[in-house]
Amino acid sequence: MTSFRSVVSGCGSYLPEKIITNKQMEDIVDTTDEWIIARTGIHQRHIAAEGELTSDLAIKAGKRALASASLTANDIDLIVLATSTPDQTFPSTATRVQAGLGMENGAAFDVQAVCSGFIYALATADNFIRAGQAKHVLVIGAETFSRILDWEDRATCVLFGDGAGAVVLSAGPGSGTNKDQGILSSHLHSDGRYNDYLYVDGGVSSTQSTGFLRMRGKEVFRHAVSKLAAVVTEALDYNDFTADDIDMVIPHQANKRILDATIRKLKIDPAKVAVTVHKHANTSAASIPLALDEMVRENRIARGDIIVLEAMGGGFTWGSCLIRW
Repeated sequence: MTSFRSVVSGCGSYLPEKIITNKQMEDIVDTTDEWIIARTGIHQRHIAAEGELTSDLAIKAGKRALASASLTANDIDLIVLATSTPDQTFPSTATRVQAGLGMENGAAFDVQAVCSGFIYALATADNFIRAGQAKHVLVIGAETFSRILDWEDRATCVLFGDGAGAVVLSAGPGSGTNKDQGILSSHLHSDGRYNDYLYVDGGVSSTQSTGFLRMRGKEVFRHAVSKLAAVVTEALDYNDFTADDIDMVIPHQANKRILDATIRKLKIDPAKVAVTVHKHANTSAASIPLALDEMVRENRIARGDIIVLEAMGGGFTWGSCLIRW
């Protein structure tokens, strides 16, 4: 039986021009370059310029993804934008991106699952394509986390950066087996009991303010390693693959120690793992598409490769997506 599969037809990304190195962080907060690298693997982060909005980053990444797919904005049926740092309370940032791209048809909306947001957005877009409701979907992860950081809290402000990444998913034929090209499966989870482990201490209905990011780092680390390893195994088992079948893992770029511990637990060759956290820091929903675009541009992914995406974020939320390129 023929079915629709969501094939990645284009990728794009954008990073703000301003870079803050760890050495520069030493002038902002009580920390050192050595302390940051040892605990996170981060060397620098990109920071949006004054007046540069999440939608601005998303539009630039979206344009590059469209060019990569040889499509125009009006070829797109839907925009799904993952972000925890929207331009406004409403309307959605996705509609601002829609207007900025010159897209005059279709629909656009935001998805909020923090660092897992891009996985959630991909799963949403994939289901629209599988249902025959969309032919081309622009999926974007874009964040300006620098706007919600307490720059006096050295435990959090050194960890995050700004950026955007995007992919175009296009409908392709499939037989419903693991031999198909495109997204083979996605696996989403959440557990709201862990709200206070990673959250922002503000909101429209609670404090009528934006608030700042707060995190209990040790607890997040412990949960991240176990949940990420489990959700990757879930994707492999669902599609009758093993860890040896994986050609590339594109993990959420939160912390190099989390990446290393997860890969050890899964017994995956570190050479198969995309690592960009040292250059970008944690860009939340943008981190996976940023890393994916870099791997594509460096020709580290070939047609037919088995790619696994995985992430965990506040909520807790976590998920994985398995793709045959």
